[in-house]
Amino acid sequence: MPGVAEPPAKALRTPRAAGAAGILAALPLGAAMILVREAVPARPLDAAAYLADTAAHNALRVALILLPFGGIFFLWFMGAIRDSIGVREDRFFATVFFGAGLLFVAMLFVFGATAAAFLATIDAMRTPPQPTEFWRFGRHLTLSLLTEYAPRMAAVFTLTTTTIGTRLGLLPRWLSWLGYLVGLVLLLVVSRVAWSELVFPVWVLIVGCYLIVAHGRFRMISGKMPTS
Repeated sequence: MPGVAEPPAKALRTPRAAGAAGILAALPLGAAMILVREAVPARPLDAAAYLADTAAHNALRVALILLPFGGIFFLWFMGAIRDSIGVREDRFFATVFFGAGLLFVAMLFVFGATAAAFLATIDAMRTPPQPTEFWRFGRHLTLSLLTEYAPRMAAVFTLTTTTIGTRLGLLPRWLSWLGYLVGLVLLLVVSRVAWSELVFPVWVLIVGCYLIVAHGRFRMISGKMPTS
């Protein structure tokens, strides 16, 4: 009957959608993080030298263009993963998974607004010259959002997603270990090691590619067997 065969077909399609969304989210997120790292100095520099560095300012503007698309596709990635879990969803892990993902996206957009204000401050400081404290505050706040708060939410999302995927048999052992490693790096190391926040979009990209390649394993995820 059509009504019986539909859930397995949906379960077969949903991991593909999650994989595609993961890839589409990882690429702009990773590119934006790289551009921000290039554009915003990790250590204090001379304000006059940074104000004259128009290439860094343009890189930050490009990052702000990519960032919203990364957040939108990441929401799609979350929704597709949760839909593929279906009736086997664990309420505790699903709540943490959902909350951490939403907070991560919220942090991304707060970061975007802060970086936009940082650029506006830089433009205002050029003529006439303004005190450098505003530039230093903006630099510190922008980097703190990128390297302190957003990665922590990404860590919780990674750990809960890996736990759910491992319990349901969605992820192979190597991908489970990779997820836990990425989560611990984002949770404990990211504020001390520059560029380590890039492990999150790399992990999302790997998970997305795996879901597309191995989508045939998820026929049982809806809890019903396909009929012949």
